[in-house]
Amino acid sequence: MQNVIIKIVEFPEEFTAIKEIRILVFQKEQRIETVLDFDGQDEICDHLIAYLGTKPIGTVRIRYLENKIAKIERLAVLSQARGNGIGTQITQKALQLVATKNISEAVIHSQEYVKDLYQRLNFIQEGESFEEAGIRHIKMKKIIE
Repeated sequence: MQNVIIKIVEFPEEFTAIKEIRILVFQKEQRIETVLDFDGQDEICDHLIAYLGTKPIGTVRIRYLENKIAKIERLAVLSQARGNGIGTQITQKALQLVATKNISEAVIHSQEYVKDLYQRLNFIQEGESFEEAGIRHIKMKKIIE
């Protein structure tokens, strides 16, 4: 998909667009409860947003954990933009940002149906699948070089 721009979010100016994307994807499509998506952690995280031209189409959140670990979470791409590699592009940009912060490992709780996206980016599955917010997930990790 051409003309996709991915950038670090400037709070609070672009957070409205992030919120709209996450509401459409997580709450309306996947029926995840608002309180599980908007968990009070957004203000302490880095966020990326993807634009197609001037239209926001995707987002991801990066939360920094102890021991130099970054958790990449809340990856969401609008349905009309899926299948064009945008999720991969956003995740790659997130990994680039994490690498600039002297972080040694990235983890993700991938929904089972998108685990291939992360495997293509060299994330390794850890353990068995589990349920989170009513959806099957797999913990995956990647060593940041």
